[in-house]
Parts: sequence; C-alpha cells; structure tokens
Amino acid sequence: MLAMIKSCVVSGLDGLPVTVEVDVGTGLAAFEIVGLPDASVKESRERVRSALKNSGFDFPIRRITVNLAPADIKKEGPSLDLPIAVGILAATGQIPISETVDKAAFVGELSLEGSLRPVSGALSIAERLSTMTDIETLFLPEDNAAEAAISRGVISCGVADLAQLAEVLRGETRIAPTLVDIDALLSAGDNDAQLDMRDVRGQQAVKRALEIAAAGSHNVLMIGPPGSGKTMLARRLPTILPEMVLSESLEATKIYSISGMLPKGQALINRRPFRSPHHGASSASIIGGGVNPRPGEISLACHGVLFLDEMAEFSRDVLEALRQPLEDRVVTVSRVSGRVDFPASFQLVGAMNPCPCGYHGDSLKKCTCTPHIRQRYFQRISGPLLDRIDIQIEVPRVKYKDISGVSPDEESSESIRERVKAARAIQSGRFSGRAYLTNAQMSRTDLVKFCRPDEAGEQLLAQAFRSLGMSGRGHDRILKIARTIADLAGAEQIAMDHIAEAIQYRNLDREGLDEF
Repeated sequence: MLAMIKSCVVSGLDGLPVTVEVDVGTGLAAFEIVGLPDASVKESRERVRSALKNSGFDFPIRRITVNLAPADIKKEGPSLDLPIAVGILAATGQIPISETVDKAAFVGELSLEGSLRPVSGALSIAERLSTMTDIETLFLPEDNAAEAAISRGVISCGVADLAQLAEVLRGETRIAPTLVDIDALLSAGDNDAQLDMRDVRGQQAVKRALEIAAAGSHNVLMIGPPGSGKTMLARRLPTILPEMVLSESLEATKIYSISGMLPKGQALINRRPFRSPHHGASSASIIGGGVNPRPGEISLACHGVLFLDEMAEFSRDVLEALRQPLEDRVVTVSRVSGRVDFPASFQLVGAMNPCPCGYHGDSLKKCTCTPHIRQRYFQRISGPLLDRIDIQIEVPRVKYKDISGVSPDEESSESIRERVKAARAIQSGRFSGRAYLTNAQMSRTDLVKFCRPDEAGEQLLAQAFRSLGMSGRGHDRILKIARTIADLAGAEQIAMDHIAEAIQYRNLDREGLDEF
C-alpha cells in the first residue's frame, strides 16, 4: 500500500513543505529512504523501527520505500521521523487514512521508546504551513506546541508520544489545540531588573553617547583603559532600548529556533538579544555558514546588540566581513547548493583598549607602547569599518569620588528609555510607511530631506569635514547623529550645538588617530 503524509522542514529561515511518500510492498525486507536525505534523516530508519515496536505497533517485514518530495532539495534533521512513522502505520492499515490525516502535517523526532522530542524551527514550519489551504492541523512534540501556536494560521496540537497520536488519528481520543496569549508573552519580556544603568557610577558622557545610540540605533565604539566600565556599560544598553514589537520578536524567535537555541519552555523571544562572542571566534560563527548554512552571531543579535569586546583582537577577516551586514542589515550565505539570506539588523557595540598595554592617555598608569605600536594596533580596524561605526567615544578611568561613599543619584534605565522611546516615536512618524524606523538607516535621499542643519551648523560641519579629513560616509554619519540628538531635544531643525556634539563622537576618523 501507498500512503502520502504531509510534513515540513526548515530551509534557511523559512519552512519547506515536504510530502513523505511511503510504499510498503512485496520483496526482500528492506527500508530505504530516498529524496536527498542527509545522514540524520537516513538514521530515521532505526529510530522509526524501534519506536514502532516499543509503542506496540507491528513493524512490517517487507520492502519499505520512503520518498521525500520534492526530491531535488536536500533534507536534514530528525523532524521527519514522525511523518515517516505515520506513513508506515497508514500504509499497513494500523491507522486509517482519514480526513484528519489528509488535512494534517506531522513534524517531530522520535525516541526509541516512541516519545516525541522537540525539533528546531517550529515557528518557521508553522508559518509556512499556515499559507497552505490543504493543511488545517500541525501535530508536533508538546515542547514545540506553544512556539508553533504563535502562528495562528494553523492549529497546533502537541503530542507526547506515537501511541497517543495513533489514538487521535483513529478517533479514539482528542487533543486540545494549544493556545497562547501573544500579548502576554510579549509583555513578559521586560528588561532584566538585575541590570540597570544606575549601577554605573560616573561616565556621564558615555551614558549620553549610549542614549543617543539607543535613540537612533547607531553603532558604538568605546575606547578606554582596562576597568573603566566598557563591558558594564555595553551590557546595559539593551535596558534602555525600547521593548520589542511583535514583528521583531517573531523574527528573533525564528532565528533562535532554527539554531536550536530557543530556551526550553519559552515560546517567544521577548527580550532584545545581547550577544558577546569571544575574539577568537571564526568568521563563519560570526557571519553564519556551514555546509548547511546556519545563522551566525550577527543574526542571533538581530534586533538586539552585538558586543565585540577587545574588538582589535578579532581577526581581520571577521571585522571586514561585518561591513556589508552593517550597511544592508541582511547577510547572504552562498553555497554551491544555493544561497540563504539571514536577517542581521543588529546594533554593533565595540570595546577596545587605546593601545596594546591598555594605558595610553591614562592618568595613573604609564603606557609602555611606542607611537608606531599604537598606530599598528588601531590599524587592525580599517577605515571603512570605522566609517560604519557612528559613535566613537572615549571611556576614561573612573574617578574615586564616583565609586566611593554614598551612591550618587544616578539615572535609571527606565527614565533613559522613556526619552529614547520619545525620540523613536518622532522617527516613526518621520519614516511612516518605510521599512526602517530609525535615523541610522536613512538613505542619502532622506539625509537631504530630513537632515538640513541651520546656517551656523552647516558652516561648522564644513569646517570639521576639511580639518578631520572625513570621508563622505563620515559626513553622513555626523548628520544622522545630529538628527538623533535633535530628536532627543524635540527640535525640528538641526542646530549648531547638535552638529558640535555629533562631531565629538567622530574622534577616531583616520586623520585624528595620532591625537587620540
């Protein structure tokens, strides 16, 4: 007999519908899977065989052929265990081929005892199936049911084991669809109360720079001696960013789900991600890649923060590979078998010492590096990459009076975030109907339209352009930062003081390295 079972696998960030065709015929006993399966799919033969036997079903000692259509696309992962098992049961008459089976899709990994284990990419799979008119129900492991239920276009039913599913398909019992309150899940993702900007003593200038960065989604590079608080400040940047909206949360959830990094019991990523890879990380781990492409750190940081501590210690290949994603906010991973686009709308925060020993310009410790050594150290970060980092700020050593005695009245993350949200609201109205919502993503046309400084500001910008030897991109970055500063102040036009403050955040342009 022949049974045709619907399923779905993950391809890139999206779901790929798969029809599992199972034929149980006469001939020597064999179990073959065709249709470009990878090693994990081929291993389904042993998992399915044991799961059927240990669940009380008869495994046919006949020739079993499983075809995964379309046959010209490679399938990977153990999520096809369940549809293969259901196909064998249907082809041998152990469950009826009813309307329930015809209008359902099956996804899940089987254990040898017949229970279902969670799989990666449940949300991507559910969203793809929701676009298919012939699919009404998705049967998948219980641990994935809440995640899949976020996509309301298909009924998500969590299954504990193969025996329970067989009872449902025979009509002997029912499984209640999984329902989730998306608004409640989203609102539960308020920022971690353990991290607050008020914990950082002093460093008012750096806090101001981070507030501007959060308001306009600008990239930041912090330079200062060891122990000045660079990492502490970077970890608190997500606490002053606006809460995630649903579209951002869904995209982040897809990325974490297909990467197998969605925390157990969590159906939705509701906090802005903060990723801090080690400086020894490879280019593929940062950008994404592999034989079967997977998202890298820049995609895992999507709608959040990518923090590169000791930025100058990262390999040149890794740093240069960031240039295109920083501009396009998407990364394309190309392989012989095809190409995959992963979102990369992240905010870059870098931290580095002013020199290899870390104490150039420090008020207490003497630097042991020569000017040539310092120059070579900074040259590890190329000019084109620096041009893409809007805000470049010095983080000086913290003074004793700032960290001793009674804690000063530091401003909380919540109060800073309110100003950030007000500035974002102005930008949202300015770019109404656009694909982007912040000043950092403005095009050249938008710069001309929305970033015209007054006469005094224009003169100051022209003078800075000549004296600092800025590139055209550096000029545009200053205008974008000034626009954000004006938004924070509630000003309609960019004034000279906005330009002046913005110029202070470009003190690492190539002509100014020796003076730093």
